[in-house]
Amino acid sequence: MAAVTLLETSALCKRFGGLQAVREVNFSLAQGEIRAIIGPNGAGKTTLVGIISGRIKPSSGTITFKGEDITRLKSCQRVMRGIVYTFQVTSVYATLTCYENVALAAQRRLMTGAKGFLTLGEAAIAERVESALDAVGLAASMERPAGELPYGYQRLLEIAMGLALEPELLIMDEPTQGLAEEEIAEFCALTRKIAGRATVLLIEHNMPVVLQLAHKITVMDRGTVIAEGTPAEIEADAEVQRAYLGT
Repeated sequence: MAAVTLLETSALCKRFGGLQAVREVNFSLAQGEIRAIIGPNGAGKTTLVGIISGRIKPSSGTITFKGEDITRLKSCQRVMRGIVYTFQVTSVYATLTCYENVALAAQRRLMTGAKGFLTLGEAAIAERVESALDAVGLAASMERPAGELPYGYQRLLEIAMGLALEPELLIMDEPTQGLAEEEIAEFCALTRKIAGRATVLLIEHNMPVVLQLAHKITVMDRGTVIAEGTPAEIEADAEVQRAYLGT
């Protein structure tokens, strides 16, 4: 069966004054895929996913999600369509409990229209919150303030917040940054589990993680895509070795 295209960009560009951070990027992501984007610092990776998530407006080009042109949609509108972004720097509410952090995300997903908050049922919120916390292994910590969690657990909490938004596409920017070795192994297991319910797009510098997780890898350098393929193909690519992996 042919893969179903979930997301596609065409001739995507972003200029910041005289700097062209993304140059004519044509990118296609299949439904159910785990895709990694790699490349040296300044390659344009975070800018590209920022454009896809709606946090950054493109200078030119188009973005299509599930066959719909979403180029001009705001980030909040893209969230409601199923595109969820977790940040490189952890952004949880430290004084709120884990439950409350995830509940905020669940409420946002469940709200429909200006009066949506008034019609939200507590049971519906609780079900989504408990499911998301259980998925990342934090069910036992739901009443604990987020600021008391170790850094690695705060990263997991942010992923739970993303899952509560019921993503069809979950974008993670440097998710293993700052994690201990055992936490990275747990993250890899979690990502495979998430891939059963959502397409995963991640920016990651940890090459062992990329090579064991990704179905396909996109390599960027100086704002352009220089290679794309399976982990084995990328490891063997001479241009990738020159630009990023080293010889």
